[in-house]
Amino acid sequence: MNMGFAARGIPALVAIFALAVPGLARAAEVKLMVEPSYPPDKAREVFKPLADYLSKTTGHKITLVTPRNHQFFWREIRNNTPVDLVFEEAHFTDYHIKHFNFEPIAKTAEKTSYTLLGSDQLKAPTLDALVGHQIVSMSSPSLGYALLLEFFPNPAAQPNILSNSASWRDGVETVFAGEADAAIVPTWLKEQYPNLSAIKTSRAFPGSAFSAAPGLDAKIKQDIKVALLKLHENKDFYSALTELGTTKFVDANAAEYDGAQKMLKGFFGFQ
Repeated sequence: MNMGFAARGIPALVAIFALAVPGLARAAEVKLMVEPSYPPDKAREVFKPLADYLSKTTGHKITLVTPRNHQFFWREIRNNTPVDLVFEEAHFTDYHIKHFNFEPIAKTAEKTSYTLLGSDQLKAPTLDALVGHQIVSMSSPSLGYALLLEFFPNPAAQPNILSNSASWRDGVETVFAGEADAAIVPTWLKEQYPNLSAIKTSRAFPGSAFSAAPGLDAKIKQDIKVALLKLHENKDFYSALTELGTTKFVDANAAEYDGAQKMLKGFFGFQ
């Protein structure tokens, strides 16, 4: 036997076998971009359990992409920067669907809303009492920032919005430090701060979604979707859910996000 030919033929035979056996697919690198609700280093820490779980369960390498802040994230979205998956809130999800044909495959089970929390030093914890005062938020065009603008539609009666928080929790710490009178946070965080006054809660949106780029292989997409929907059943990786403020991921579809991109209309670059 020609040993050189045999050696060269083995990889080809393995490739043919992989294609012939259902469910046996070559491992792929999948780029997952996450909305910057944390600074990049913290985001990599928060999402690492999720990435590890998906890698272990699907056999594909999950590589995290962590933009610096929401302004950089918005630029990446508008430029359609090549990624395979994105995890983001409803207004960005709808934009990705409408403009770049992304497909939502799973979402947090709980709907998303935001609550304005006021300092215990406020004499009157109302929206009117905050006109001219400092309110802290993450940068635009985060959903929290956009909803905060809805709370104060009168241009002559506005608070001073500090949009420099590194995370939603960081905004609350700014209030505790006496550097702001209120902070807007995801409503699921509200219960962790009982000493702050809940001044107003926004309307609700569908939960944050994982959406797949149109070019992502259908088998890989299905592998990831199934893994996400089963995550809450795996006790070893349950911590992957707690930092995201959800109990589990459920099925998602484009129709439920229809119209959410309107929250982006007032921001630079919207088309």
